Amino acid sequence: MCIIALFGLFLPRIAIVGWWLADPARWSTVFGGALLPVIGLLFFPWTTLMVVLFWTSTGFSLLGWIVIFFAFMGDLGTWGGGFLGNREQVSSYYR
Repeated sequence: MCIIALFGLFLPRIAIVGWWLADPARWSTVFGGALLPVIGLLFFPWTTLMVVLFWTSTGFSLLGWIVIFFAFMGDLGTWGGGFLGNREQVSSYYR
């Protein structure tokens, strides 16, 4: 189970760095600079990947928005899941 968590943690970040090095023009077109992709790499890697994947010159399609929403929910779930999984270990947590 731990290997799956590590895979989910590092895979999108490795994909972002690899894709950024392979096609920096696309990343520059989508984000316009380096600040947002770096923030996405650190905090919202799945959302960042889906934004670059579904970006077209006219914006996003409905399918793109749906996929980006679920990627964002997945990124938020990784932040909240750590608390919910360890709430019994927090002495000040009350149900």
